[in-house]
Amino acid sequence: MNKEAFASVVLSSTDSLYRISKSILKNDADCEDAVQEAIATGFSKLNTLRQEAYAKTWLTRILIHECYSLLKKREKSAAMLAEPDNQECIHSDYSDLYDALNTLKKEFRLTIVLYYLEGYSIEEIADLMKLPSGTVKSRLSRARRRLRSIMEREVYEKEDNYENGL
Repeated sequence: MNKEAFASVVLSSTDSLYRISKSILKNDADCEDAVQEAIATGFSKLNTLRQEAYAKTWLTRILIHECYSLLKKREKSAAMLAEPDNQECIHSDYSDLYDALNTLKKEFRLTIVLYYLEGYSIEEIADLMKLPSGTVKSRLSRARRRLRSIMEREVYEKEDNYENGL
């Protein structure tokens, strides 16, 4: 793959890469750093890409590794400083669904984002995350069940608040 073709893949995948990193990292600045590092790594290792047809999947895998690497670095530095991580982004204007997604564990959140938002198949997700497809299916099932439970609870709470005049 030449540099121009890689640049085209990067430009067409930018939003997707950001959403994937957001599902792991949550913090906007960390997401931007991870995407930039993944693009730089992909560019420097372009000769290792075996098939051009899988360039986006290859770049996504690099991004996921970069996100987890960044998380490990953040955890180590936070532990060394012995202070809570105040960097996490807090936004009150996110939708209820986004808030519900953020309550899921990383592996469930990433699986949901890759499947529903990015349109990856179960087999592609299994390949990206280096998991059996059965594990991906069970994570999707558990995540959907958990999201349904969270969303139903929020609906009931809103109805109770409305009925009580709150």
